[in-house]
Amino acid sequence: MFSVKQELLVALGAALEEVSPGAGARAAFETPKVAARGDLACTAAMQLAKPLKLNPRQLGEQLRTALLAQPAVAQWVAAIDIAGPGFLNLKLKPEAKQQVVREVLAQGERFGTQPANGRKVLVEFVSANPTGPLHVGHGRQAALGDAICNLYQSQGWDVWREFYYNDAGVQIATLTNSTQLRAKGVKPGDAGWPEAAYNGDYIGDIATDFLAKKTVKADDREVTASGDVDDLDSVREFAVAYLRREQDLDLKAFQVRFDNFYLESSLYTSGRVDDAVARMQASGKTYEKDGALWLRSTDYGDDKDRVMRKSEGGYTYFVPDVAYHIAKWERGFTKVVNIQGTDHHGTIARVRAGLQAVGVGIPEGYPDYVLHTMVRVMRGGQEVKISKRAGSYVTLRDLIEWTSKDAVRFFLLSRKPDTEYVFDVDLAIAQSNDNPVYYVQYAHARICSVLAAWGGDRASLAGTDLSALQSPQADALMQLLARYPDMLTSAAAEFAPHDVSFYLRELASSYHSYYDAERILVDEPAVRTARVALVAATAQVLRNGLAQLGVSAPEKM
Repeated sequence: MFSVKQELLVALGAALEEVSPGAGARAAFETPKVAARGDLACTAAMQLAKPLKLNPRQLGEQLRTALLAQPAVAQWVAAIDIAGPGFLNLKLKPEAKQQVVREVLAQGERFGTQPANGRKVLVEFVSANPTGPLHVGHGRQAALGDAICNLYQSQGWDVWREFYYNDAGVQIATLTNSTQLRAKGVKPGDAGWPEAAYNGDYIGDIATDFLAKKTVKADDREVTASGDVDDLDSVREFAVAYLRREQDLDLKAFQVRFDNFYLESSLYTSGRVDDAVARMQASGKTYEKDGALWLRSTDYGDDKDRVMRKSEGGYTYFVPDVAYHIAKWERGFTKVVNIQGTDHHGTIARVRAGLQAVGVGIPEGYPDYVLHTMVRVMRGGQEVKISKRAGSYVTLRDLIEWTSKDAVRFFLLSRKPDTEYVFDVDLAIAQSNDNPVYYVQYAHARICSVLAAWGGDRASLAGTDLSALQSPQADALMQLLARYPDMLTSAAAEFAPHDVSFYLRELASSYHSYYDAERILVDEPAVRTARVALVAATAQVLRNGLAQLGVSAPEKM
């Protein structure tokens, strides 16, 4: 039906040109709010009536006549009714709805995807400082970023996954000091233990391995400890590498990969930060006040001007961000998406202002931001706040170990990023219909069981006679299959992987309803093969959708 809809859109464009030259580009269909009224709706008559100074109902009649003359309409449409002041409701022939089954079976995992469009996008996500294990908030960001990357790839984009982290500054100094103290035998609770130090057991593990002169290898570095507790440089380099390796292990367990790790320190050593500041100064968008250097960010819509260089020296944290995004632009990424926590909301206006001030041609609104809230974790009816491993928060690895990678991904992608989310560990491991990931995966496994019992060659289903698929339940299932490509396109455009999880639950529900209403492996060969083709197509779309979320589609449960 997806290809049928595309053919009908072309036909609608031609009909609109006939009744109103130049209006063809506005061809669009909507889904009727009441399913009984039709399969596709068109409101063009009401939109065009006023500029054409015509009665919308009469214009609707003209458009209906022009549509009926189109070959694609004659082939796929059973009737076109006019409702209200000029709504056009199109009722499709059964074979039009059945066409989606053939499309899915023919295209397989490519169903719903678009060809390469020649455009590049950089998605920056997780970007956790290497000062401790990844927490569940990082997990939400990892799930979001990876799914958004998958959605962009489905739409033909060349996607680059990037992890940016701070390998210098106050937090790294605190990590170094905490590790050095543990190596010297000082531990949390002792008189010499600083209040700001990191208290998790992982600090003790780093110190032990440092004293043993071990070598750690992360995705972007390899470091051997000197074992000298007074060698602060070695302590720092080893601790950062150790935690980068730990983060790599967490991300691999979550099946998240990156194309590049970008170091904040490189922005300083390469001169990019100084160059960005010089460009903003040259543009006349900075001024000195109270011994500090300020950016006139109010010229670009910020609520107040922002300090760039503090009076005591050193740049504020948005300045390297500006330099980093100039680097992204110069690397050819005209589309950039940043996945960050809502605590970064205040940086958006000042980073965008800085990018406008440098005057290198970066458009307004660059980069895009997707902000997410933190996650609360419930277990046994109680909120879990502390992990022994981390010392003060629940880690991503804890959550995966308590449940599964699939459950964590699906759950963290089941709500809009900016809404509060409570992760219920008990629900995530429950084998019940209340568990959304189990519900969807079980639908797929249930279909695989049917296909195994059928035992035929799935490749033979592509040319199946589907005329037997005319029940309300079969019709509802095919309508949902046909929605999948548009849903993917919309989810990518809106940075909304939660739309995929909503769709999958709806598709699973529709399949379960179909399974309960019609026996699939009936004696009549033609009916049996048609129904097998429908459920095989449903399984394929369930697999495709779960893959967008990074969730597996088990064949047995």
